[in-house]
Amino acid sequence: MMGPVIVALLVAFLAFLPFHFLGSPEKGEVKLVKVDPQDFKPEIGKEGGTVYFILSGDPKTLNPALAQETTSTAVLDGVFSGLVRLNLKTMEPEPDLAERWEVSKDGRVWTFYLRRGVRWSDGKSFTADDVVFTFNEVYYNDSVPTSVRDILTIKGKKIKVEKVDDYTVRFILPEPFAPFLNALSVEILPKHKLERYVKEGTFNTAWNVNTDPKEIVGTGPWVIKEYVKGQRVVYERNPYYWERDEEGNRLPYIERRVGIIVSDPDTAILKFTNGEADFIGLRPRDIQFIARKKDPRIKVFDLGATPSTTFLVFNQNPRAKIPKYKLKWFRNRLFRVAISHAIDREGISYLVYNGLAKPLYTPITEANRPYFDEDYFPKFEYDLEKAKRILESIGFKDRDGDGILEDPEGNDLKFTLITNAGNKERETIGNIIKEDLKKIGIEVHFQPIDFNSLVSRLTSPPYEWEAVIIGLTGSIDPHFGRNVWHSSGQLHMWNPVQKEPETEWEREVDRLIDMGAVEMDPKKRVEIYKRAFKIITEQQPMIFIATPKSMLAVYDKFGNLFPTVWGWYEENRVFIRE
Repeated sequence: MMGPVIVALLVAFLAFLPFHFLGSPEKGEVKLVKVDPQDFKPEIGKEGGTVYFILSGDPKTLNPALAQETTSTAVLDGVFSGLVRLNLKTMEPEPDLAERWEVSKDGRVWTFYLRRGVRWSDGKSFTADDVVFTFNEVYYNDSVPTSVRDILTIKGKKIKVEKVDDYTVRFILPEPFAPFLNALSVEILPKHKLERYVKEGTFNTAWNVNTDPKEIVGTGPWVIKEYVKGQRVVYERNPYYWERDEEGNRLPYIERRVGIIVSDPDTAILKFTNGEADFIGLRPRDIQFIARKKDPRIKVFDLGATPSTTFLVFNQNPRAKIPKYKLKWFRNRLFRVAISHAIDREGISYLVYNGLAKPLYTPITEANRPYFDEDYFPKFEYDLEKAKRILESIGFKDRDGDGILEDPEGNDLKFTLITNAGNKERETIGNIIKEDLKKIGIEVHFQPIDFNSLVSRLTSPPYEWEAVIIGLTGSIDPHFGRNVWHSSGQLHMWNPVQKEPETEWEREVDRLIDMGAVEMDPKKRVEIYKRAFKIITEQQPMIFIATPKSMLAVYDKFGNLFPTVWGWYEENRVFIRE
């Protein structure tokens, strides 16, 4: 992509991948430009130039199979390709590394014919061996902690992937799988570079952040030329990238990209308005800042509701390094419901997001139509007295008169709430929640920490955390959130990678998620996923808070710029005008 600076842009890369962790103006002050995809008509552009954009942090890994956070996926964006990709105008999958495919009448056997003449960025030929290696040796390798495996598993069964010849690959499914074609946008990896790590058992440390960028070999439009921690990532066009425009000109038109690493969003917006970055995803609070600059060169696009979600989640993992009595609290549905009633979603939407956000109670947002149905899902209105009554009903009382509730065993109702430092919205939300919970006798120790450290706590033993405010990217198809919603998922963060579902409600959600994956009738699929999301909403393992609008500020210097909430249409055709 041209520069994955916010969730809305990152989602284009992630739209058919598993979920990943994320990192109101007064009338007339800023004109928000809305776009109609039907008007997207790229013209022949010209080659050359450098684009500067913001990266929100350093990556944890340069291995796409292992990336679970947007700081990593953002850096890798555009370096790799899948067999298919999403056409943001038609919202349908289209050929990428595969030039065409066939499917059997029963929907179980898919044959992909690979694009000939494609080379890896080191000049080696791309063949069926790379595809078979990627799926069989990496994504289906149980020793590799990849979220991709979650979406490529059908009712617990793997897809059989076999080579027919050098440019033909056959996928044999255990049963028809509705999102299968879309799922094949996952990155294909180079066998000649990574096979030895798999054989040595060191794949999980391969292509780490200390790896020479020359070793990071992909088939995407970009190659990483330089990575300087805390400063920048420099990209150049992949000299072997296959795509051309109608006149045979190389794509992408842009020759060079520079991602400036800026973890503080306030600093990032300053760099943009100072002309150090060409575009940036806006937080609602940035609108007034942009307006005060009165720079006629800056256009602001209103891309609509973002598919990303922000939420609070409690640690329910029995293997976690937290006190057992707190685990008992967090695993009690009524405790979570009480906390949900103590979240002032309306206030947060206005105070934190300047009115450019909406309260959120469910796992999906308005961007996820037709799955989003505001009247179908339960809501948890802001009511501190009701929250306190619910807590009292399960035994929490202020027995010693110190203003803090105690559980029936006499333990003070205290917990530590973390979020990623530098995200001003989440830090403000955390402070608002802390103050509201204090009013009903709950003491919260609120602690912003480094984003990559936070993700490590959430995803790795000993899972030493109690509560967190964090966000997730969204996806077009609900199945690509399987790594979150299914109890076996890597990002089922309240209790990940369960061998068997530990609650009956999770068992039912698992059943529905698996059923939705194989249901071929679109209307029935929608109803299946809505039922699953309703159960999740009722149980409140993740207390959803708000979803802001997606907005993009760009210096008016580009041709073929067609942004959407899911990414940029025909991004390789963007060019710099005179």
